[in-house]
Amino acid sequence: MSTTATVAPSYSLGELMRYMLKLGTFGFGGPVALVGYMHRDLVERRGWITDDDYREGLALAQMMPGPLAAQLGIYLGYVHYRVLGATVAGIAFVLPSFLMVVALGWAYVHFGGLPWMQAVFYGVAAGVVGIIAMSAYKLVNKTLKTDKLLWAIFLVVAAVTVVTESEVAWLFIAGGLVNMFRRAPPRWLGKGGMNALAAVHGPALGGLMSGHDVSLMTQIGLFFTKAGAFVFGSGLAIVPFLYGGVVTENHWLNDKQFVDAVAVAMITPGPVVITVGFIGYLVAGLPGACVAALGTFLPCYLFTVLPAPYFKKYGRLPAIKAFVDGITAAAVGAITGSVIVIARRSIVDWPTALLALITVVVLWRFKKLQEPVVVAAAALVGLVVYPLTHL
Repeated sequence: MSTTATVAPSYSLGELMRYMLKLGTFGFGGPVALVGYMHRDLVERRGWITDDDYREGLALAQMMPGPLAAQLGIYLGYVHYRVLGATVAGIAFVLPSFLMVVALGWAYVHFGGLPWMQAVFYGVAAGVVGIIAMSAYKLVNKTLKTDKLLWAIFLVVAAVTVVTESEVAWLFIAGGLVNMFRRAPPRWLGKGGMNALAAVHGPALGGLMSGHDVSLMTQIGLFFTKAGAFVFGSGLAIVPFLYGGVVTENHWLNDKQFVDAVAVAMITPGPVVITVGFIGYLVAGLPGACVAALGTFLPCYLFTVLPAPYFKKYGRLPAIKAFVDGITAAAVGAITGSVIVIARRSIVDWPTALLALITVVVLWRFKKLQEPVVVAAAALVGLVVYPLTHL
């Protein structure tokens, strides 16, 4: 059964491409704001997309791994123009922010040693800790509620993230399977069959990344493809994944460089996941940025386009919903654990601790305040405070 609209589109593919380019260039405010802009512009104001098609696209984007706003944009391109529309919409939405982070990566490599840039990221790193902490808090309230099993999954993954300082990919799948077997066990599976399968193949995914005979570009491609396939719950879910692979396992970046990369994602429009372009540039220049971005966004593209024709029929099955809920709880646990891991590196003295705390309070008090504004303020604080604390 197709999810696409049956009426002819009232807009051209070129018009949709120009809209996505504009949104990708000026769309600040995070995933919730971006999907809100799409509804306002494409459903309410222009009438290009029906409300039913928009809601189905949003539901699919929430269920599948991948950055929420990018996946919704891909789906909306699919509605009338199928695979070509999905491809054009996805590229147009991601390209502007990708070019921005690559330009920032070039500036960071060439001017990163300058005192003013060190001062900027001294403040921004502390602000980012506060931003991620508030995002984790919101996700906990939204996804876990009073469900004891989801809380258990959340706590286990959060603890593992803190202790190992990395992301254990197969725990996401395990969380989904545990919740599915508990809430809506599928009849066609033998008891424990899929758990055994996950236990066997899950760790193998990590082993694939650790081969020493693989070229750097191949390693980058494989690692970021793996990361892109597990971005459940929020764009920030990729942060602990990236930290584990980029800093702890492969040692491509140090702690400071990684936190700076997250900060760059906060100050640019588009999805937070676009930080992979900045990281890829620091690791291997422009080719590394391109491979990292392609590896990260290809899974989310496929996870949108491939199930799109069947989503109306199967997307609301209880087993699928329970599986996704379990994975989401695991993702939120990973994000929460990463707050502690990153804070250990970013909170280096009492001014940074105070700045992180103030960030949390400000975001709590002013709920509509956009993250780039907070990051810019933290940068200004860093410019003032850093010279005083590093005399």
